[in-house]
Amino acid sequence: MEDEHGKTLEAIQFAIQMEIDGKEYYRRAGQKSGNRVGKELFEWLAAEEDKHRQRFEAIYSSIKREKAWPEVDTQPVKGEILKTLFSETMRAVGPNVKMATVELDAIAKAMEMETKSREFYKSQGEEAVYDAERKLYTSLAAEERGHYLALVDYREYLIDPAGWFRKIEHHSLDGG
Repeated sequence: MEDEHGKTLEAIQFAIQMEIDGKEYYRRAGQKSGNRVGKELFEWLAAEEDKHRQRFEAIYSSIKREKAWPEVDTQPVKGEILKTLFSETMRAVGPNVKMATVELDAIAKAMEMETKSREFYKSQGEEAVYDAERKLYTSLAAEERGHYLALVDYREYLIDPAGWFRKIEHHSLDGG
């Protein structure tokens, strides 16, 4: 069982570093963003990475002390809250958003990071020894997917603001 604890702690250390790196990336991307929507999105993502890091640090300490996986809150953040927050901001900014290639590059890199994080958490959940561990990793994988989808939404908004507004407003050409 000692070997299992070592593998678990190693995975948690990797997750902590992933979250630290993600927070730093999002912090820098937010500073470089050329518009309010991007700044707010990247700042929110940086804060999310920090919450994940804190959660893993607490789990790491508990496992070191107790030699067992602690019970943790595994309720994922609802993606609708995020979607509503950024939809409202994007509506406020309107279709005249300033876009730069740098912004699209930052989004592409962020989407890649979220995909890798999701895959890591998903695989850790599949290999989990403890039920609480499996639930946490499954929950985090769902949160990472929500982050990814928010980035997709933002990218679509930047590429085609008018199209994004049509989609979000659900306009149709039914004549009615």
